[in-house]
Amino acid sequence: MTVIDGCLRHYEAVLSAETGHINIHEAGAIEFSGHKVIALPSKDGKMMPRDLARYMEWFSHDESREHLAQPAMVYLTFPSEYGTLYSAAEITEIYDICRKYSLKLFIDGARLGYGLMAAEGDIDLSWLAAHCDVFYIGGTKVGALCGEAVVFPKGDAPKSFFTITKQHGALMAKGRLIGIQFDALFTDCLYFDISRHALKMAGKMKQLFREKGLRLAIDSPTNLQFVILTNEQVSKLGEQVLFSLWEPSSTDSMVCRFVTSWSTTEADLETLKKELDKIL
Repeated sequence: MTVIDGCLRHYEAVLSAETGHINIHEAGAIEFSGHKVIALPSKDGKMMPRDLARYMEWFSHDESREHLAQPAMVYLTFPSEYGTLYSAAEITEIYDICRKYSLKLFIDGARLGYGLMAAEGDIDLSWLAAHCDVFYIGGTKVGALCGEAVVFPKGDAPKSFFTITKQHGALMAKGRLIGIQFDALFTDCLYFDISRHALKMAGKMKQLFREKGLRLAIDSPTNLQFVILTNEQVSKLGEQVLFSLWEPSSTDSMVCRFVTSWSTTEADLETLKKELDKIL
């Protein structure tokens, strides 16, 4: 909310995949700050370049476009809300469209480490910085107590961004406490080691689900794994294992989200295995 409101004029809008975090899980915070979220179709949680191009082509030729919220930013999550990854080719194509239509590209990196370290990915941090206008390095979901590091790679942060941050209640009086965490996370590659560990545990968890004959709702290469469980299995497993109910799969089953992190252990996976044995 702080980045989007800081970068956009009051009449400008942000384009997001319909499954994007700002469109689903922010309680209307972006609209609350006065900016419309324009939701585009998504595939496996991702915005497709063709859909962005199609929308901007339509907008630019609409004679009534002055009556519409003006698109000025594209918002991507990396990894997506479904744990999927944009390829370098996809981001390049999206960034090219953004430059064609003078849109800023903002990449939400709440789980950035898990995307950068995934074996299936082809993006590193320096490449990402060169292919967007603003991104943030998530701390909270990758081991920090709190905090996210917003990066304007071209050095062109909005004027008075510090003051904008304060207006949004996002400025801590003891901000050095956040800085210390990132200093630690980027010493001796700790941030990336933490991410690799979570991915390793997620891979083992995914294999466990497959061995138990459970169906994956989506083939995620990151630390978010989505499994289909019957309502009865959800009720029983939920007594001992913490996971999220994501969306209905059918009238009697749910897509459930299981997440690994810096703190996931082999013992945790063994416990999950034992609890699955009880309900299957």
